[in-house]
Amino acid sequence: MPNRSTPLEPAAPARRAAFRLSPRPVGDTKVRLLDAAEVLFIDTGYDALSLRQITADAEANLAAVSYHFGSKDALIRAMLARRLDGLNDARLILLERLESSLGPAITCEQVLGAMFLPALQRARRPRDGGPALLRLIGRAYTDPSPFIRAFRCDHYTGVADRFFAAFQRALPHLPRAELGWRLHFFIGTVSRSLASPDTDQLIHDFSQGQPLDDSQLVGRLAWLLVSALQAPLPANDRACPFESILGDSRPSASTGDRASGAVPVALHHETA
Repeated sequence: MPNRSTPLEPAAPARRAAFRLSPRPVGDTKVRLLDAAEVLFIDTGYDALSLRQITADAEANLAAVSYHFGSKDALIRAMLARRLDGLNDARLILLERLESSLGPAITCEQVLGAMFLPALQRARRPRDGGPALLRLIGRAYTDPSPFIRAFRCDHYTGVADRFFAAFQRALPHLPRAELGWRLHFFIGTVSRSLASPDTDQLIHDFSQGQPLDDSQLVGRLAWLLVSALQAPLPANDRACPFESILGDSRPSASTGDRASGAVPVALHHETA
């Protein structure tokens, strides 16, 4: 197993420096802008993106952004669509092939395979983003900025609906709200893991240092995740398993909140 003190990939400033020093074809300004925006977005997220940093890394000027894209937001949309449109098309093709051949017999593991296998396959190909593609997917699906959320909603709601419907067929015992709750946390957890700079190390640790092909890796992941997705619904009258541990240590609402039935603000959480 690699020494944890030795990073598997350079730190963000080193990656950006290497990007700036790498040879580029003359006249390929549009591609350089897309590549620079991708590297910076993966490392910093949307809110910290600087158009000046993008153009500096791409060895271009600010006017080039206006000429090729029109605006920073249009550049970021083009950068994301360049990688994610083709990926989601490949996911849908595989899902439709499975549904056509298996019909109602499709399993949760197979739906997960349609979701993950195309991403792993493309991450092996430099022309499709290479290993950085997994981090781009993770960042794109977890970035909290309103702009990225709107992009996901505008571009990929149809894909998400197709996969949700497939999960519903594979998990008919789960009510829609319960399935949505479980998928929200499952996809969020996987996406945050992919967005981490330690993705390669995580996969290495997960496989215990053994070489795994894409199908084997997805199979291992599915074995872990499907158990949570397929878990039976708890009985409505089942006591909270932590009741005896929490006891009186839980924060209590103020008298006014108890009288009005209001939920303490601390209990609210935002969903992605």
